[in-house]
Amino acid sequence: MTASPASDAPARVVIVMPTFNEAENLAAVAGAALDALPQARLLVVDDASPDGTGRLADELAAADARIHVLHRSGREGLGAAYLAGFAAVFRDPALAADVIIEMDADGSHPASALPALRDRLLADETLGLVIGSRWVPGGGIADWPRYRSLLSRAGNTYARVLLGLAVRDSTAGFRAYRVAALHAAIDDVVQSHGYCFQIDLARRVDAAGFGLAEVPITFRDRVHGASKMNARIVLEAMWRVTGWGLARMLGRGIRGKVTRNRPTLGGFPQGDVSGGAR
Repeated sequence: MTASPASDAPARVVIVMPTFNEAENLAAVAGAALDALPQARLLVVDDASPDGTGRLADELAAADARIHVLHRSGREGLGAAYLAGFAAVFRDPALAADVIIEMDADGSHPASALPALRDRLLADETLGLVIGSRWVPGGGIADWPRYRSLLSRAGNTYARVLLGLAVRDSTAGFRAYRVAALHAAIDDVVQSHGYCFQIDLARRVDAAGFGLAEVPITFRDRVHGASKMNARIVLEAMWRVTGWGLARMLGRGIRGKVTRNRPTLGGFPQGDVSGGAR
């Protein structure tokens, strides 16, 4: 697998994995991810987990040079954690990447699908984002009750229709970005925080002129710990998607631009990265 047709160098991949109270899951999930992509690096972004997840991440990093840890001072939401992780990748030479992959730390995303995400993205230079999708043929959810599946399908259909996105699972958090597309997508302030952050970045990548694609995955609910989903996150997604959709209908959507330059980092959440090869 190559970074581009003009280069024989392997694509550099960084997996960004936010954590909050994932001490029971992190070691197994991190190990599975790096077994699936042995040449990748893993950046754990911990939001000061009171259960010791951050300390465990440091121990994993001390034992494996591929693992890096970003400690943040508190819990500010999924979107803020990912933006902090992206900023760390952009600015830290030890984390320089061609592909950035988002992956949950709770075991719900199948590590075995990581090569498929990477390979699908790199096989087509027009693509900026590949999503591990529950709602394309071959995908699914192993253990959700019917009402949760229906709610997810309905929310994704609502977002697809209002925003004109050519994907069926824009809320999914298992995805691979081409770094140039991610630069373009976050060249201004990203205000979404919860799971609508995923929809927001998908529409931004699309508006920047990059293609979107999906590969099927089977999603499994977490084995340990409590879900981070709550009513506030659902309501945020509903009102933001509605607002974005109305703006699109009125011709006031994102005026995307493709940029190959790194963004200024002043607007990104910051933090100190530890661990890994130095």
